[in-house]
Amino acid sequence: MSDESRILAGTLFLSLVTVETGGLYLVKLWKDASGATPFQIGFARAGHAHAGVLLVLGLLCQLYVDAADLSGGWEWVARVGVPAAALLMPAGFFAASAGPGRTGPNRFIALVYAGGAVMALGLGTLGVGLLLA
Repeated sequence: MSDESRILAGTLFLSLVTVETGGLYLVKLWKDASGATPFQIGFARAGHAHAGVLLVLGLLCQLYVDAADLSGGWEWVARVGVPAAALLMPAGFFAASAGPGRTGPNRFIALVYAGGAVMALGLGTLGVGLLLA
């Protein structure tokens, strides 16, 4: 395993601890949803789920980046695409639903779309790199 993969994997594992503690927020919403709309509860669930799943996918990608024939900027696009999406997409879900009584997303929903684009670029780059290796 390369040093880059090892360091990023360690960071991603530590980040999963924050997702775990974010689950406490969901339990709090489940126990007492006073003040939260169904929309906000749904977006909190979506943000939490995307964070966990994308961090795990980001960990998996690190192993494959080392096997791909990528270098320079393309290697880093493949290496950080999914972890960056693991920040952008959940941030979009949480920020887009912030505010009292909100029943629809605000302009921060753009972060969800940006995260999807970054993830597609990273996964596409990794896939091509693996096919050409």
